[in-house]
Parts: sequence; C-alpha cells; structure tokens
Amino acid sequence: MNQQAAFSIILFGHHPFVFPSEKKDFSEEEQDYFESLSETWLSLLDMLEILEKEAVSFRLGLILSPTLCGMFQDSGLQERYSLWLNKRINFGEKEIKRCAANTEMKALAELYYSLDCRRKEAITEKYGMDILEAFNTFQKRGRLEFILTAATNAYLPFYPSMKEAIRAQIETALIHHRKYIGNVPTGFWLPDLGWTTELGDFLHEYGFSYTITDAHSLCLTRPQAANGIFHPIKTTSGLLIFCRDTAVLYETEKHIEAQSSVYRSSHDAGFELSPKALKQLLGTGNSRCSTGYRYWNNSEKKKLRLYNPRTASEAAVSAAKTFLEQQSSRLNAAGQHVERPISVCAFNADTFFRSWYEGKIFLETLIKEIFRQEPGLLCTASDYLAGFSGSFQVSDPCFSSALQNGYAEILLDASNDWIYRHLFRSIERMVEMTERFSGDTGLRERALNQAARELLFAQSTDWSKALNPQYQCRINRDYAEQELEGALRNFTTIYEALGSSHISTEWLTALERKHSFLPYINHRVFCRKK
Repeated sequence: MNQQAAFSIILFGHHPFVFPSEKKDFSEEEQDYFESLSETWLSLLDMLEILEKEAVSFRLGLILSPTLCGMFQDSGLQERYSLWLNKRINFGEKEIKRCAANTEMKALAELYYSLDCRRKEAITEKYGMDILEAFNTFQKRGRLEFILTAATNAYLPFYPSMKEAIRAQIETALIHHRKYIGNVPTGFWLPDLGWTTELGDFLHEYGFSYTITDAHSLCLTRPQAANGIFHPIKTTSGLLIFCRDTAVLYETEKHIEAQSSVYRSSHDAGFELSPKALKQLLGTGNSRCSTGYRYWNNSEKKKLRLYNPRTASEAAVSAAKTFLEQQSSRLNAAGQHVERPISVCAFNADTFFRSWYEGKIFLETLIKEIFRQEPGLLCTASDYLAGFSGSFQVSDPCFSSALQNGYAEILLDASNDWIYRHLFRSIERMVEMTERFSGDTGLRERALNQAARELLFAQSTDWSKALNPQYQCRINRDYAEQELEGALRNFTTIYEALGSSHISTEWLTALERKHSFLPYINHRVFCRKK
C-alpha cells in the first residue's frame, strides 16, 4: 500500500422528526424510528465500544442531522422507546416458548431476545437515555469527527435565489450543534449530496473548510479535474471538495446481492404469524407490525431456509478482507498518478446495521484489518487536509446529487412540484415577518420562532421523496402529506395572526408543546444580511 494513501469512512444519519403519540399503541412512524435507534445507533455504539476495548485505533466521520439529534434528546420519545423495548422483550419471551419445538428457531429467538435485553440495559443504565452524549464521548476521545449538515435535510440547490433559506438551514444547524455537541465542525454534509456552484460561497462564508459531492459532480468541471475522485479540488470560492467513491457503494451492494442466500432476510415474524397469534403475543391491538424476529435467509421464497448466524458472519468477515484488498489495489494504482490519493466512502449508517444485518460485522472487521495491516490508512477528511502540504486544483463541480439518476427529478416532478410554490411563498413571508417584528419579545417572539420551526420542517426532502411513487421510502405517503400540509397550515395561521395582531395564546402553546423540535430556534436566522 502507498504509505501516503488515505481511506475515509463516513456514516450519515437522518430521520424525519416523529412527534410522540399520546396513544397506548405505537404509531408506524414511532416504530420505524425505534427500530432505527435499536438496530443502527445502539449497534453502532456497541461496535465503537468493542473497537476501543480491543485497542483498535480508528477515526470515523459521523453526520447526525439536527432533526435526529433532537429526537435522541426528546423526553417523550425516550419514554415511548423504553415502553416499546419492554413490549419487544415481552414478545421475545413468548416467542421463545412458541419456537421451543424447533431448536434452530428457538436459538434465533433467544438471540434476538438477548439483543433487546442488552439494548434496554444500555439505553437505561449505561447511557442514561442520552446516546447523543455517548457519541460525543467518542468525539472527545478523538475517535469520531462530527460533520455538520442542514437543519432539516433540505435540498439546498433549490434555493440559490433565496439566500435567507439557505442561511437559516445552516445557522439553525450551527446553533443546535453547539448546544448538543459543543463545537463547530470544519466540514459540511450536503443533504443528498446536492451541489450547485452557489453553495460554495455560503459554506465558505460560514467558515467550513470542506464538503463532499457525488463522484459524477466532476464530469463537467471546468477545467476538468485532473486527479479524478481520488484527490480534493478547491472551488473558486476557496471551499475544498471531496468526492464520494461511488465504486465502493456499488461493490458493497454487489456483494450483498451475491451473498443474499446466506445473509438474513427482512421477512419479519410480525408479517408471517396470523393476526390472532400476533395479537396474543404482542398483547396490544396492533394487527401487524415489525417485531425484529427474523428467521430466514434471503433464499428464494419457495426454498426458504433458516438463517444461520455463523455462516452469515463468516461471509461478512471474508467480504471485509476482500474489500480491503480491492481498495488497497485501487489506491495503489491511483498513487502512481495522484499525490496522496484518498477514497472517501460515505454511507447511510443504516446500510451497515439496519438494512444489512451482518453489516456491523463487515464494518468492524474492515476497521480491525486496516488497523492491523495499515494503521495510518484510516483517517477523516480533516486529518487528510491537516497532513497534506501540497496544492489543490481550482475547479467547480457541476450541479449534482446522490439521488436517483444523479440529479433532482425525484424531488421535483408532477407528484410533488406543488410543494415548492408554497415553500417559496412562505420563505418570503418569513423574511418579511422577521424584519417587521425583529425587536419584538414575548408572545410575538414565540410565534415567530414557531413559524420558523414549521417552515424548516416543511423544507425537509423527506416529504417530497415520500410523495413520489418512484422513490422507495419508509415514510407513508399519507403521513408525509399530512405532516407537510399541517406545517404549512400552521405557518400560514401564524402569519395571518401576526398580521392582524391577534394571536391565540392557547393555540400557540399547544402547538409549541406538540411541535417542540429544534428547541433552540431563533427566527432571526431568516433576517436579510446587509
């Protein structure tokens, strides 16, 4: 391996804000978040602790959207999650008895039951319900580098002519990151890696030293990027651009597909048992829901076979070693032409945990193998820049994203284009209100802050993705439409109330209690900069 080569692993996490339900049963959206919390975030913390206990020196990049951080900190969701885990544990006890006649199925049920018990112990006793602080601890130890992202996962290339909207997303994210984590990151993660040239000025203005774009953003650069994706470029505004190594993503997906007959299937017992049996086991009125108890591998449906954790684990370990060999070969080849090549492997964190059950074993093995073979290979983007003394080519990437087909048609077609006329009009109104009532306090200031919350919430691309039938999304279309229209309606109500100087204190208090995300919001982020 070229000793100057670098390999950077970045994990991204975001989830649309879910408001705690007051009902006894858990909503579909709550369950989706709780599964993500269990299977991705607690599993990631477990992996980090294992690496540290084994004295593996590692450095990873981590993006936690302000929306996700707010959910980690929400007391209502924390309480509901604890109850949800209890429900899963109770289900596991009954499921073990149900599978008693089949030794292999019983062993799997016991495995999943023990996982939920460990998660319950971790979240309540080890972390005291504060897993954000647990991640922050790893940052303080120098193991993680946090990278900032927009406040509500808004697709920023849609707003170059509305500077206040972009600044509001960045400034709100900065405010909350300082409160949650306590520092200011040097890197900025563009939601969906959405890039357009104007964004370079904004990010450089706020002091960010680098961002990341998708590989094809270099296709139409002027001048052409001589070193390809293996070396950062500098924009005319002075911002450094790393390119995501998409070949790594393709190779990972290719491997998962090739080994699908070995890896665990997503078929859940909650959708296999009869509604009557499921109701008896769960002890609630829910007829169908995910339970986390998955007994099959990904063989063809007509030839379902029981999942074998040992065989799957061995396949993941072997894949990690092969992956490292391939990456070493690619970086060696790039090193013949590029000074200190770097491969930036940026993944949605769910890829290695929730979506791919064996992904944790793969990632853990990969990090251990890098440490054993090339301890200096794994680094963060900031580490790379700090250790590079050469120069960077000046060039501007072209408009691009990590979405389907590489652009943004998923976010803007006949299924969801109606959103943007309402968003643009609301942004104009928000700027107007902020300037008109800039010095106001008390009830009017509370109303302005809530209006800013509702507008930022509506800007999330989660809703436009869910409304597009061509996009595979975990969010229910009806739910997305309901949340989006509700936020726009709330914003308009506040705008009209401020215009008529009549605000219902009772209504506003109820809305603040229900929509309590982004607790440190300041409506003045929408002020025009002079």
